[in-house]
Amino acid sequence: MSRAKQPLRPREHPTTRRTAGRWAAFLFAPAIVVGIVVVSTFADSDQNGPAAAIPFELSSTAGQTVSLSQALAGGDALLYFSMGVGCDGCFLQIPELEDAIRARGLTLLPIMVDPAPVVAYEASRFGIELPILIDPGARVSAAYGMLGIYGHGDRPSHSFALVRQSGDIAWVRHYAEMFVPADVLLGEIDAAVGT
Repeated sequence: MSRAKQPLRPREHPTTRRTAGRWAAFLFAPAIVVGIVVVSTFADSDQNGPAAAIPFELSSTAGQTVSLSQALAGGDALLYFSMGVGCDGCFLQIPELEDAIRARGLTLLPIMVDPAPVVAYEASRFGIELPILIDPGARVSAAYGMLGIYGHGDRPSHSFALVRQSGDIAWVRHYAEMFVPADVLLGEIDAAVGT
């Protein structure tokens, strides 16, 4: 009984396999990165900081010292840690939130790490009158777990922390977007903590 001869196949060169593997890595790596970004963008809450608020006192662009305890004397406070200078959306966020937050009985505390004169100049470009707190050396931002988000190791990205008058941190959210409409942000707070 004779076996039918199989047609001869050309031998595959070893570098062909390596090249195919490189192409596969090249094509799939961006897909993995996009997946990670999408998942992190839509994460509901990113509570990676302290459970209780850490007291602080910071100078503001208005030249006064503002403490967290002063802000909490009137009720809950929303801390807004932003990238700051160089991010127009970060500045546009302040007037977008200010009235809506005040109507809720919350105090908005925007916090940036850039020098006060530079922040004050940028704030004036956007007509912002609310004092912005200056966090030199990003010490307060670091204490609240706001550094290293979306690749920014030396400054916050676009993050919020809702501090109850009791001093408990009720909600934390890091956004990949550099501007969040007030109704979206307040809706997420309502869904999470029912303010």
